[in-house]
Amino acid sequence: MSRWEQLLTEEIRVIDEDLWAELVELTGGTASLCYQCGVCTASCPWGLVLQVPLSVRTFMRLTQIGLHDGSESLWRCTTCAQCEPYCPRGVKITDVFRSLRNIAWNRRKVEKGLPSLLWSVYWNDNPWSQPPTQRSNWAKGLEIPVYDPERHEFLLYVGCTSSYDRRAQRIARSLVRLLKAAGVSFGYLGDGEPCCGEAVLSVGHKPYFREISQQTARLFLEKGVAHLVAISPHCYDVFKNHYPRMLAENGMLIQHYSQYLAQILEEGRLRFERPLDLTVTFQDPCYLGRHNQDYQSPRRILKAIPGVELVEMERCGVDGLCCGGGGGRMWLETAAGERFSDLRVMEAAQTGAGVLATACPFCIVCLEDSAKVMKTEKLQVMDLSEIAALAAAGE
Repeated sequence: MSRWEQLLTEEIRVIDEDLWAELVELTGGTASLCYQCGVCTASCPWGLVLQVPLSVRTFMRLTQIGLHDGSESLWRCTTCAQCEPYCPRGVKITDVFRSLRNIAWNRRKVEKGLPSLLWSVYWNDNPWSQPPTQRSNWAKGLEIPVYDPERHEFLLYVGCTSSYDRRAQRIARSLVRLLKAAGVSFGYLGDGEPCCGEAVLSVGHKPYFREISQQTARLFLEKGVAHLVAISPHCYDVFKNHYPRMLAENGMLIQHYSQYLAQILEEGRLRFERPLDLTVTFQDPCYLGRHNQDYQSPRRILKAIPGVELVEMERCGVDGLCCGGGGGRMWLETAAGERFSDLRVMEAAQTGAGVLATACPFCIVCLEDSAKVMKTEKLQVMDLSEIAALAAAGE
């Protein structure tokens, strides 16, 4: 077949100027900065588990010229932001992927199962298809008061995953015991706690996310919340970086729980009096680290615990490997052999650590599943709050 005949049989793709304008508006034009160096594709962790890596550069180019690729690879991105620290042009690549997904929703070209996620948030106020009346079941016996701005230092925002996932519920219970041991006055919203909407944003439905964020922000202001501490880095990030400006304008302080613990540790309010004989390696949550540049708060806590030796994996900090749970991947099936968390638990085992610690419910769920699959019997997956609670005074 001649080259001319090949050209005649190839799909002809027409640039859609309206789509181009929509992409520019959705992304703020950030994709136009890309000059196709390919660093994003080279750094993407999908290249570690796929024979053909996810071509992030291709998505950037399609965005620039007003074409939309509705293929399933659009939904592979975990929004881990591994590509962003090394982008020489500072492109907000995760924002581009969310925007492309937003257009996919408009065109009804989304992955199977994701519409159910949105319907669950709509009907149940959580993405886990669980009854809203059972949101606070995890707290039975802990006697946590309902938040009162006159009596409490902060609102503890538990989040959907730590409210409903049985493994993640242990994180919430450990953190509550730890805060009580430190004599901290705090409250929560119980069954009235709303979904933060991060799952909706991660799969790209921006209009619905805006609706959720506005409703939740108004609720926080009505409740008089001046200081919020979130268990999940995903909730922390969405409140801090994606919610309406009304929260910042009202002076609301938003922290991840590791940041708050590091603060009261420095103030002398949190003490670790029980030595632990543990060698620990730490998994940096993407949404605490790369998205918010905090790698030190969890490490300060671990280093302050008597008897804990912290050893680092070869890839840590800004180069840390994603667990694979972000970007909506918690609600999509990832084939065996393609799970980042499988690689991560093997990396952790190679350090000789007995504990793989993290500070994110998604990381806990993914890493613990992989530890079972990879049969790393000597490696225990624990949340930072669980380790700290063991060592805290009064525990």
